[in-house]
Amino acid sequence: MAEQTKFLPSSFVKEIKEIILTSRANAVRSVDFCRVQMYWQMGKRIFEEEQQGKERADYGSYLIRNLAKEIQPEFGSGFGIRTLEMSRKFYYLYPIAHTLCAQLNWSQYKLLISIEDKDKREYYLHESVNNCWTFRELERQVASSLYERLLMSNDKESVLAVARKERIPQTPEEVIKDPMILEFLGLKSQSSYYEKDLENSIITNLQEFLLEMGDGFTFVARQKRILLEDDEFFIDLVLYNRLIRSFVIIEIKTEKLTHQDLGQLQMYVNYYDRIIKLPEENPTIGILLCPLKNDTVVKMTLPNDSNLRAAEYKLYLPEAKLLQQKVEEWTKEFNNK
Repeated sequence: MAEQTKFLPSSFVKEIKEIILTSRANAVRSVDFCRVQMYWQMGKRIFEEEQQGKERADYGSYLIRNLAKEIQPEFGSGFGIRTLEMSRKFYYLYPIAHTLCAQLNWSQYKLLISIEDKDKREYYLHESVNNCWTFRELERQVASSLYERLLMSNDKESVLAVARKERIPQTPEEVIKDPMILEFLGLKSQSSYYEKDLENSIITNLQEFLLEMGDGFTFVARQKRILLEDDEFFIDLVLYNRLIRSFVIIEIKTEKLTHQDLGQLQMYVNYYDRIIKLPEENPTIGILLCPLKNDTVVKMTLPNDSNLRAAEYKLYLPEAKLLQQKVEEWTKEFNNK
């Protein structure tokens, strides 16, 4: 029998393995969603029971506290006061059963219901489903203040419309985050490092980097060689965004941005626009990724309709309050224009 396995077509064996792995994954998702439905149903009954005793101001806390005492001995510590409170809030925020997303597990929903801002919560729910984020990926995006960073260069309505798939991104601002958070690279901000170190770390952590870049990005090349007569140049990173159908050129700098850096990036973008991109594709986008930028230098160097953008990167997770403050400042500035 062992000899016969050598003659099995590799494609056949691969298909059987895929069937097994897909079935296992579906079984796990099914169990996860049953758990979500369980907590939703618990929250519904707790909410309904509370309404019956609404004339007593403290009935809600009394109900949950005593319910936990009743069910914990039999079902364990996972059904304590905190979980019952979250179940009630879960139902309150998502009262329509058929709107629950089967792609999301209870851990993801717990994180979502901890977000007080309604629009922010909706954004992360849609993006979790659209991009098949795991809990860890969702947790990182919330911790890195993805929503607030997008609001720094976009209005709330357009950000939510893209998340809802009501429209596709139209401008570089809608796909470029500023700042970009690269804490997963493991580089220390206080240590000196070279551009090659940063580039190597990005390639090593390419999946996380594409996740940070956002929807629709795919990797094309690193150190892409281009030849202009007898001179050769190397582009740090080339990506492609299938949503806006554009090549994205990324140049990496470890020092403060200069106008010469922008000139070099413009040359690379011109090359891709004139030589590489197809007629039906949109103009190439250039991103200068740097630890510190001077917005005035960028504005004075580039024309108003330029497809080049400078974006700062941070090697640590930002403080959410600080980003929120910046969002409010940007919104006020935008409204006063």
